[in-house]
Amino acid sequence: MQQTFAASLLALSLALAAGPGLAEEFKIGVMAPTAGGAAADGEEFVRGVEMAVEEVNAAGGVAGYTYEVVVGDVKDQSAAAVVAAFERLAGESDLNAVLTGFATQNNFEIEYFADAGLIYLVAGNSQQTREMIAPDPDRFPTVWSYTPSYDAYETELLPVVEGLIEAGQLTLPNKKLAIVSSDNAYSKTIYEGIKKSFAQGGWEITVDEVVPSGEINDWRALLAKVRQDPPALVVNTDWVPSNAASFMTQFLEDPTDSLVFIQYGPSVPEFLELTKDRSTGVVYNLLGGPLMSPKNPRAAEIAAKYKAKYGVESGTYGVALYEMAMLYFDAVEKVGDPTDTLAVAEAIANTDKQIVTGRLKFDPATHLAMQGIDFVPIQFYQIRDGERVLFYPPAYATGDFEAPPWMKQ
Repeated sequence: MQQTFAASLLALSLALAAGPGLAEEFKIGVMAPTAGGAAADGEEFVRGVEMAVEEVNAAGGVAGYTYEVVVGDVKDQSAAAVVAAFERLAGESDLNAVLTGFATQNNFEIEYFADAGLIYLVAGNSQQTREMIAPDPDRFPTVWSYTPSYDAYETELLPVVEGLIEAGQLTLPNKKLAIVSSDNAYSKTIYEGIKKSFAQGGWEITVDEVVPSGEINDWRALLAKVRQDPPALVVNTDWVPSNAASFMTQFLEDPTDSLVFIQYGPSVPEFLELTKDRSTGVVYNLLGGPLMSPKNPRAAEIAAKYKAKYGVESGTYGVALYEMAMLYFDAVEKVGDPTDTLAVAEAIANTDKQIVTGRLKFDPATHLAMQGIDFVPIQFYQIRDGERVLFYPPAYATGDFEAPPWMKQ
């Protein structure tokens, strides 16, 4: 049976002190950024796990054990900060699992957790997770991704736009695309996929820019290029909410007759706080976000718990980290021994349940959540008057798409 070094020492000290048995309290780790554009997400990571831990502890614990949350601060997500956070958590006694939305932009830390024999549940950057795990899944028995493949981020925007046109919900002046990405693995992967998809669909790319990763307050020079040859669609795959807010606000200073799609940023409550009424009409999508539909009541239930506890709405990650913690606790309950990480990981691997994102089942070849209408579907939202309207897929839709107020229809 594979155990972490800390778990082995724990078992030895307990045997010497009190004979057979386990500690009554264990720890669960959270990797969370507290600086830069990801700080709002990092706060949600911690809150989601805290909410789950308080709930299970209040109910008497898991398999007889209570839990304490320990945070590994990845700060600005630099490699040095992530390694330091890993070492801090790996050095904790009575800690056998770590959860995160994302700790880095390429998930290099996955190898550290696998080598340490620690359970690691991660949500973001599933493309990079797949690239590491798929060649040798057996090397990563304790690492599992809450989110599915990001392939749909690259391919589904075009058919959704074409579907809106065919349904008479959207009229576009041309087949021109202006697209911008920030220089990080997440944004660039999606950017390259969208470009390929639209080029194959016969669209002309009029603006194609990659900006430095980090905080961006002024998009006006880029938007001036967009306005020189107004496209039907403007796409920004930069994921930082504050950057997305600046982009949207400055686009509306002199809007073109274009649908605006921004990757991820609008899903974070911070985006609405910064843009207020200037966000109406923008479109974004989610893979692994809460599926807020009457057909998936679990999402509304957990979102309501989060808001009641913290007084603010959860974005993608508050409810996600709650579900990831509960996924881990379910597995511990089945196995009965938190230190048997391989058995707990196997119980996680065999999950098949309805959660806030849809039906969660893992692909054993990639360790990613399975994607699709019967599992975790890609969701397209439009913000209207401060509300998020889910308009795709139709099976889960809560409303219809409407042409943005700045567009000529």
